Amino acid sequence: MRDIAIAITIAVAVLVLLTMLFAWRRRLRRDSVHTAPLGVPEHAEVLSRHEVLYVSTTRHGEPLERLAIRPLAYRARGELAITDRGAALCLDGAPTVFLANDRIAEVDRATVTIDRVVESGGLVRIAWHVDADTIVDSYLRPAAGAPDTLISELQRLIPAHDTGAPS
Repeated sequence: MRDIAIAITIAVAVLVLLTMLFAWRRRLRRDSVHTAPLGVPEHAEVLSRHEVLYVSTTRHGEPLERLAIRPLAYRARGELAITDRGAALCLDGAPTVFLANDRIAEVDRATVTIDRVVESGGLVRIAWHVDADTIVDSYLRPAAGAPDTLISELQRLIPAHDTGAPS
């Protein structure tokens, strides 16, 4: 009887793991239509560097709906370099993702995203255009200190929208 219970437990565990594997592979295929912009433009001047933990990228306004956009599919440690032309996200073991100024829609604080809940406002949320019609949210956790400095530097990158009013 004990051997049967062990066999059932192992079979259920294998079934759960296979289901997780197939679900993740389906998500990778679903999200393969989106690609993160890679490579830093020539002559981009680095203004500051921040050590970060990249947490996730989700649908805009849906912090619990992960997107598997390569190379942003997995959590990683890395560095966010603020340049005069945008933000470069250099994650360990992945090519550099570059969010040009015109791709960044908004930057603010967040508390929760898939796989991570932190103190109030402990995450930095960068909303950016993955293509002309789609905005996604990427979440970063600064390795040291509060995210205020990082947020203000990122907000300075967002281009001002033309309101049509005379200056």
